[in-house]
Amino acid sequence: MAANRYHHPLDRFIAGADKALRVITGVASASRPTPGAHAADGVLSEAEQRHSAGLMRVNHVGEVCAQALYDAQARFAHGDAMRAQFEQAGREEEDHLAWTAQRLAELGSQPSVLNPFFYAGAYALGTVAAYLGDARSLGFVVETERQVEAHLASHLEKLPPQDAKSRAIVEQMRVDEVAHGAAAQALGAVEPPVPVKLAMTAMAKVMTGSAYYI
Repeated sequence: MAANRYHHPLDRFIAGADKALRVITGVASASRPTPGAHAADGVLSEAEQRHSAGLMRVNHVGEVCAQALYDAQARFAHGDAMRAQFEQAGREEEDHLAWTAQRLAELGSQPSVLNPFFYAGAYALGTVAAYLGDARSLGFVVETERQVEAHLASHLEKLPPQDAKSRAIVEQMRVDEVAHGAAAQALGAVEPPVPVKLAMTAMAKVMTGSAYYI
Protein backbone atom coordinates (compact mmCIF):
# COMPACT_ATOMS: atom_id res chain seq x y z
CA MET A 1 0.00 0.00 0.00
CA ALA A 2 2.80 2.41 0.90
CA ALA A 3 4.52 1.74 -2.41
CA ASN A 4 1.30 2.49 -4.32
CA ARG A 5 0.89 5.77 -2.48
CA TYR A 6 4.50 6.67 -3.22
CA HIS A 7 3.97 6.15 -6.95
CA HIS A 8 0.71 8.12 -7.09
CA PRO A 9 1.23 11.23 -9.28
CA LEU A 10 -0.18 13.56 -6.62
CA ASP A 11 2.18 12.18 -3.98
CA ARG A 12 5.12 12.62 -6.33
CA PHE A 13 4.06 16.20 -7.04
CA ILE A 14 3.80 17.02 -3.33
CA ALA A 15 7.15 15.37 -2.59
CA GLY A 16 8.74 17.24 -5.48
CA ALA A 17 7.32 20.59 -4.38
CA ASP A 18 8.51 20.00 -0.83
CA LYS A 19 12.00 19.16 -2.05
CA ALA A 20 12.11 22.21 -4.30
CA LEU A 21 11.20 24.51 -1.41
CA ARG A 22 13.85 22.94 0.82
CA VAL A 23 16.54 23.25 -1.84
CA ILE A 24 15.68 26.85 -2.72
CA THR A 25 15.54 27.95 0.92
CA GLY A 26 18.86 26.27 1.72
CA VAL A 27 17.60 23.38 3.85
CA ALA A 28 19.88 20.43 3.12
CA SER A 29 21.43 17.62 5.14
CA ALA A 30 24.68 15.85 4.33
CA SER A 31 25.26 12.13 4.77
CA ARG A 32 29.03 12.74 4.88
CA PRO A 33 30.92 15.30 6.99
CA THR A 34 32.18 18.33 5.12
CA PRO A 35 35.67 17.77 3.63
CA GLY A 36 36.66 21.15 5.06
CA ALA A 37 36.11 20.05 8.66
CA HIS A 38 39.76 19.21 9.33
CA ALA A 39 41.34 21.69 6.94
CA ALA A 40 43.32 24.61 8.32
CA ASP A 41 41.31 27.78 8.75
CA GLY A 42 43.60 30.12 6.82
CA VAL A 43 43.60 33.86 7.33
CA LEU A 44 41.86 35.66 4.48
CA SER A 45 41.86 39.34 3.70
CA GLU A 46 38.48 41.01 3.26
CA ALA A 47 38.84 40.89 -0.52
CA GLU A 48 39.89 37.22 -0.46
CA GLN A 49 36.96 36.34 1.77
CA ARG A 50 34.53 38.04 -0.63
CA HIS A 51 36.16 36.23 -3.55
CA SER A 52 35.94 32.83 -1.87
CA ALA A 53 32.33 33.52 -0.93
CA GLY A 54 31.50 34.47 -4.52
CA LEU A 55 33.00 31.26 -5.87
CA MET A 56 31.29 29.11 -3.24
CA ARG A 57 27.98 30.84 -3.98
CA VAL A 58 28.40 29.86 -7.63
CA ASN A 59 29.11 26.29 -6.52
CA HIS A 60 26.04 26.32 -4.29
CA VAL A 61 23.86 27.47 -7.20
CA GLY A 62 25.34 24.65 -9.25
CA GLU A 63 24.16 22.19 -6.62
CA VAL A 64 20.70 23.80 -6.55
CA CYS A 65 20.57 23.18 -10.30
CA ALA A 66 21.81 19.62 -9.83
CA GLN A 67 18.97 18.89 -7.42
CA ALA A 68 16.46 20.27 -9.94
CA LEU A 69 17.95 18.31 -12.82
CA TYR A 70 17.98 14.98 -11.01
CA ASP A 71 14.52 15.54 -9.56
CA ALA A 72 13.05 16.21 -13.01
CA GLN A 73 14.90 13.31 -14.58
CA ALA A 74 13.74 10.96 -11.84
CA ARG A 75 10.13 12.11 -12.04
CA PHE A 76 9.90 11.66 -15.81
CA ALA A 77 12.19 8.64 -16.19
CA HIS A 78 10.77 5.87 -18.35
CA GLY A 79 11.54 3.01 -15.95
CA ASP A 80 11.65 2.39 -12.22
CA ALA A 81 15.32 1.32 -12.28
CA MET A 82 16.36 4.52 -14.03
CA ARG A 83 14.19 6.57 -11.68
CA ALA A 84 15.92 4.98 -8.70
CA GLN A 85 19.33 5.76 -10.24
CA PHE A 86 18.52 9.46 -10.60
CA GLU A 87 17.05 9.64 -7.10
CA GLN A 88 20.21 8.07 -5.66
CA ALA A 89 22.42 10.52 -7.57
CA GLY A 90 20.33 13.39 -6.25
CA ARG A 91 20.79 12.21 -2.68
CA GLU A 92 24.56 12.05 -3.17
CA GLU A 93 24.60 15.55 -4.65
CA GLU A 94 22.75 16.85 -1.58
CA ASP A 95 26.03 16.50 0.33
CA HIS A 96 27.50 19.14 -1.96
CA LEU A 97 24.51 21.41 -1.40
CA ALA A 98 24.92 21.20 2.37
CA TRP A 99 28.72 21.61 2.28
CA THR A 100 28.63 24.73 0.13
CA ALA A 101 25.83 26.28 2.20
CA GLN A 102 27.82 25.69 5.38
CA ARG A 103 30.98 27.17 3.88
CA LEU A 104 29.08 30.24 2.70
CA ALA A 105 27.89 30.83 6.27
CA GLU A 106 31.43 30.41 7.58
CA LEU A 107 32.59 33.05 5.09
CA GLY A 108 29.91 35.42 6.36
CA SER A 109 27.89 35.23 3.16
CA GLN A 110 24.65 33.68 1.88
CA PRO A 111 23.22 31.74 -1.07
CA SER A 112 22.14 33.50 -4.25
CA VAL A 113 18.78 35.25 -4.22
CA LEU A 114 18.35 33.96 -7.77
CA ASN A 115 18.11 30.32 -6.66
CA PRO A 116 14.37 29.99 -7.48
CA PHE A 117 14.98 31.05 -11.08
CA PHE A 118 17.97 28.74 -11.52
CA TYR A 119 16.04 25.84 -10.01
CA ALA A 120 13.13 26.40 -12.40
CA GLY A 121 15.42 26.61 -15.43
CA ALA A 122 17.34 23.48 -14.48
CA TYR A 123 14.11 21.59 -13.83
CA ALA A 124 12.89 22.51 -17.31
CA LEU A 125 16.13 21.24 -18.87
CA GLY A 126 15.92 18.02 -16.86
CA THR A 127 12.35 17.48 -18.01
CA VAL A 128 13.36 17.89 -21.66
CA ALA A 129 16.21 15.43 -21.18
CA ALA A 130 13.92 12.87 -19.55
CA TYR A 131 11.37 13.05 -22.35
CA LEU A 132 14.11 12.31 -24.88
CA GLY A 133 14.43 8.85 -23.30
CA ASP A 134 16.55 7.26 -20.59
CA ALA A 135 19.68 6.89 -22.73
CA ARG A 136 19.55 10.55 -23.75
CA SER A 137 18.80 11.54 -20.17
CA LEU A 138 21.91 9.69 -19.03
CA GLY A 139 23.85 11.47 -21.74
CA PHE A 140 22.60 14.72 -20.29
CA VAL A 141 24.09 13.68 -16.94
CA VAL A 142 27.44 12.89 -18.56
CA GLU A 143 27.57 16.29 -20.28
CA THR A 144 26.46 18.09 -17.12
CA GLU A 145 29.10 16.40 -15.01
CA ARG A 146 31.76 17.11 -17.63
CA GLN A 147 30.97 20.82 -17.55
CA VAL A 148 30.75 20.90 -13.75
CA GLU A 149 34.06 19.07 -13.33
CA ALA A 150 35.79 21.62 -15.56
CA HIS A 151 34.10 24.44 -13.68
CA LEU A 152 35.25 23.09 -10.30
CA ALA A 153 38.79 22.56 -11.58
CA SER A 154 38.90 26.24 -12.56
CA HIS A 155 37.75 27.22 -9.07
CA LEU A 156 40.63 25.30 -7.53
CA GLU A 157 42.90 27.64 -9.49
CA LYS A 158 40.95 30.76 -8.49
CA LEU A 159 40.44 30.16 -4.77
CA PRO A 160 43.01 31.78 -2.44
CA PRO A 161 45.78 29.25 -1.70
CA GLN A 162 45.28 29.64 2.06
CA ASP A 163 41.53 28.93 1.87
CA ALA A 164 42.08 25.25 2.58
CA LYS A 165 38.50 24.65 3.76
CA SER A 166 36.90 25.81 0.52
CA ARG A 167 39.53 24.04 -1.55
CA ALA A 168 38.94 20.72 0.26
CA ILE A 169 35.20 20.96 -0.41
CA VAL A 170 35.64 21.83 -4.08
CA GLU A 171 38.17 19.03 -4.62
CA GLN A 172 35.85 16.39 -3.14
CA MET A 173 32.97 17.75 -5.21
CA ARG A 174 35.12 17.44 -8.33
CA VAL A 175 35.96 13.82 -7.53
CA ASP A 176 32.29 13.00 -6.96
CA GLU A 177 31.16 14.65 -10.20
CA VAL A 178 33.67 12.63 -12.21
CA ALA A 179 32.32 9.44 -10.60
CA HIS A 180 28.71 10.40 -11.34
CA GLY A 181 29.50 11.04 -14.98
CA ALA A 182 31.34 7.73 -15.29
CA ALA A 183 28.41 5.86 -13.70
CA ALA A 184 25.94 7.42 -16.15
CA GLN A 185 28.22 6.58 -19.06
CA ALA A 186 28.43 2.96 -17.93
CA LEU A 187 24.63 2.70 -17.87
CA GLY A 188 24.42 3.39 -21.60
CA ALA A 189 24.41 7.17 -21.99
CA VAL A 190 23.84 8.63 -25.44
CA GLU A 191 25.17 12.09 -26.27
CA PRO A 192 22.42 14.73 -26.00
CA PRO A 193 21.38 16.76 -29.07
CA VAL A 194 23.40 19.89 -29.88
CA PRO A 195 20.55 22.31 -28.98
CA VAL A 196 20.32 20.79 -25.50
CA LYS A 197 24.08 21.05 -24.99
CA LEU A 198 24.02 24.67 -26.14
CA ALA A 199 21.18 25.44 -23.72
CA MET A 200 23.17 23.86 -20.90
CA THR A 201 26.26 25.93 -21.73
CA ALA A 202 24.25 29.15 -21.99
CA MET A 203 22.53 28.53 -18.67
CA ALA A 204 25.88 27.80 -17.02
CA LYS A 205 27.31 31.10 -18.26
CA VAL A 206 24.35 33.05 -16.94
CA MET A 207 24.55 31.23 -13.62
CA THR A 208 28.27 31.73 -13.06
CA GLY A 209 28.16 35.35 -14.20
CA SER A 210 25.41 36.39 -11.83
CA ALA A 211 25.61 34.08 -8.80
CA TYR A 212 29.14 35.27 -7.97
CA TYR A 213 27.68 38.65 -7.01
CA ILE A 214 24.07 38.04 -5.92
